[in-house]
Order: sequence, then structure tokens, then C-alpha cells
Amino acid sequence: METELADLVHGVGHRLRRGYGERLGPLGLSPGQARALRVIADAEPPLKMVQLAERLRIVPRSVTPVVDVLEEAGLVRREVDPASRRSTLLVITPEGRVEYGRVREARRKVAEELFAVLTPEQREQLRDLLSVVDHQTG
Repeated sequence: METELADLVHGVGHRLRRGYGERLGPLGLSPGQARALRVIADAEPPLKMVQLAERLRIVPRSVTPVVDVLEEAGLVRREVDPASRRSTLLVITPEGRVEYGRVREARRKVAEELFAVLTPEQREQLRDLLSVVDHQTG
């Protein structure tokens, strides 16, 4: 039973990621870049580069190319941290906010399509069950 559950969760996750990647293509973002944009957009106060790496669960040196792409696209900017001039803060730009709205909509549509086979009650039940599994310690 546990193996079957693991296979089902893996398969659904794969379909979700694939659909998300397809919807992000026209926006010019990879799923990893979109995730970084989401984390930066939701952060208050602005994050340091190392904090972004922690939240993305990647090594700090791997976050630099992701931020480079977002900065080149005009979606984020780097600013010197006034509290520690050796640190860099990541600030979302107005263009980044607009793009973040598109990213959120792409993610919502993919989930809506994938879970359309479930009733609203079933979706709520699935959310509750997955939350229990996700929040377990250990």
C-alpha cells in the first residue's frame, strides 16, 4: 500500500511539474526561476541571497545564476543591505510583480486542470490529508 501511495504521489507531482513547466515556457521562465521569483515576491523584508538559497533548499553558489536571469529580465534587483554592506538584498521590481501574477495564474490553471476530476469536497479532503503528511516531524 505505501509503495502504491508513493508511486501515485510521485506521478501526480510529475504531471503537475510538467504542466507548470509547459505554462511557464511562454513566460520565458523555468520552474526553478519561477519558484525563486515567488519566494522573493512573498518575502518581507527583502531576502539576502543566502536566505533565498536556504528557502529554495539549494547551495548558496547555485542561487547566483538564478538571480542573474531574474535580474537580467528586470524582475528583481540587487541592493546593498544597509544593515550589513557585505550582504545583498533581493528586491522584486514592478515588472517582477506583474510577472509573478502571471506565474501564480499559470500555477493555478495547471492545478485546476489536474484536479478537475475531483469534487470540491474531494479536493478539500485531499488537501487536508496531504497537509497532515507534509507537516509530520521526522
